[in-house]
Amino acid sequence: MPRYALKVEYNGAPFAGWQRQADQPSVQGAIEAALARLEKDVPSIAAAGRTDAGVHATGQVAQCDMARDWDPFRLSEALNWHLKPAPVAIVDCARVADDWHARFSAVERRYTYRLIARRAPLVHDAGLAWHVRGDLDPAPMAEAARALIGKHDFTTFRASICQAASPVKTLDEVVVDPVDLPHGREIRFHLRARSFLHNQVRSIVGTLERVGAGAWPPARVAEALAACDRAACGPVAPPEGLYLTGVGYPDDPFAKG
Repeated sequence: MPRYALKVEYNGAPFAGWQRQADQPSVQGAIEAALARLEKDVPSIAAAGRTDAGVHATGQVAQCDMARDWDPFRLSEALNWHLKPAPVAIVDCARVADDWHARFSAVERRYTYRLIARRAPLVHDAGLAWHVRGDLDPAPMAEAARALIGKHDFTTFRASICQAASPVKTLDEVVVDPVDLPHGREIRFHLRARSFLHNQVRSIVGTLERVGAGAWPPARVAEALAACDRAACGPVAPPEGLYLTGVGYPDDPFAKG
């Protein structure tokens, strides 16, 4: 069966997460329903990351096995037709080797978290960013974030229901990127690692927000990390600001030319 890589974009608001569920809408379920309109008995698809309820993606990667030898462009067009009106789009599609795997072949995941600090309610970005009413100082947040880069035991920033075998992860990059807005400030947090623990990004962002608000000194983040204790973590940021923006592979299946 020919295998295809799908680059997927979605708004996570109406979904209970990526993973298929029997009684709730999911991104996986929406894509598999669209595939079923093209061929019967399409095997279950797999993704690079199982995003939680309400989390968005601009660069999720999934795989599907088809009976027919589809032209990748025609496959993506057909899927997008049958995905309507769900807020899910196949933005790229490529034929890959039979042993290529969306999850296990990946060597990097990239996430961006959007936080908008302003007094007024969000209108155009409602549901697409975390709204914080007070102003935040990005400089101490960036200082605190540097303590998280590298290989650490991230138990403090790990959900209690996390199923990962080990809390030790290597965080390759944390960038705090402030963007001035006409009536406030957007702060984008860019994180990069081979893999992440459950709720790790949202736990880190929620903790850094406390630093930006002046409630925590920057050094307290390093202390929280060293504590290896979930109780030392700051609040967990809400899901609507989180985006899976990219997945890295030794050979990019979507590279052109």
